Amino acid sequence: MFKKLLLYLFLLICAASHSQIGGKYTYQFLNLVTSPRQAALGGKVVTIYDDDVNQVHFNPATINAEMDNHLALNYGSYFKEVTYGTASYAYTYDRHINTFQAGVNYVNYGSFEGYDENGQSTSSFTGSEIALSFGYAYNIPYTNIHVGASAKLISSSLESYHSFGGALDIGALFIDEKNDVNWALAIRNIGTQFSTYNDVNEKLPLEIIAGVSQELENVPIRWHLTLENLQQWNLSFSNPERGESSLDGEVKAEKVSFVNNALRHAIIGVELFPKKAFNLRIGYNFRRAEELRLLEQRNFSGVSLGFGLKMNKLKFNYSYSRYTLAGNTSLFGLTVNFQ
Repeated sequence: MFKKLLLYLFLLICAASHSQIGGKYTYQFLNLVTSPRQAALGGKVVTIYDDDVNQVHFNPATINAEMDNHLALNYGSYFKEVTYGTASYAYTYDRHINTFQAGVNYVNYGSFEGYDENGQSTSSFTGSEIALSFGYAYNIPYTNIHVGASAKLISSSLESYHSFGGALDIGALFIDEKNDVNWALAIRNIGTQFSTYNDVNEKLPLEIIAGVSQELENVPIRWHLTLENLQQWNLSFSNPERGESSLDGEVKAEKVSFVNNALRHAIIGVELFPKKAFNLRIGYNFRRAEELRLLEQRNFSGVSLGFGLKMNKLKFNYSYSRYTLAGNTSLFGLTVNFQ
């Protein structure tokens, strides 16, 4: 039944969506990957159900008692001076029945040189955004279905402009213990601006994500398949460099096929030795690969790699994500078990 609901929802939202997503929403930092493990698997994985307290940022239904008294800190340097950090902590009380999680996402865009409309230099300025979250999950009695929600308060400062908003994430997770398969669905960033930058109300980056993962029986591998941006079907755009010119000089825009657009919703990832002290991870993000692909040159955009190393109460995670020849990112994470 849960699988059928995922299929019906996917067909419904794909039929109702027709436009691109870039540049349409505010608070876009909410969609940045929150941990090296997420980044190494391609991003936006919603099916991980273990003691990884970072996972809550993408699916609050994954909150569970194994996360009790775990603190995760993550940091990454994106492009140029842009830095990004997250933190997440979970606590279980009431005989390991109720677990709550609190987290923070922060991005600093660095310093910019200011100029007026005449090109004259003015004072420099900065930009930063932060989101505070609080989540809770509930296991429906006598079932393997978990549901959860996470509320977020969002603050953004860009030069002299400020905005404040709120959002809600909701998620569901079904664990098929017999086949060791997890099915998940998350609806993220349902919310609004409480105060705007310049009296113009902007939409938040609402996103629907579905996923499935399975740990193989005789091989120490867990694979992950994520379908992102299911709230709209068309994620493609025509690249002017890929247009075809006719003999009379007319340029025919690139036509993106049905299959090509469908693949842009997909992210795949694999974890080797998922339950051991040392893990290896690799992921591939189809949309990132296609949008950042260079003509006549292979640059491996969309590929991500990483590993995890557990030492007693500490776990260190690292990821490297390939974007372009000029810009790639590394994320570092540390999880501490205070139990």
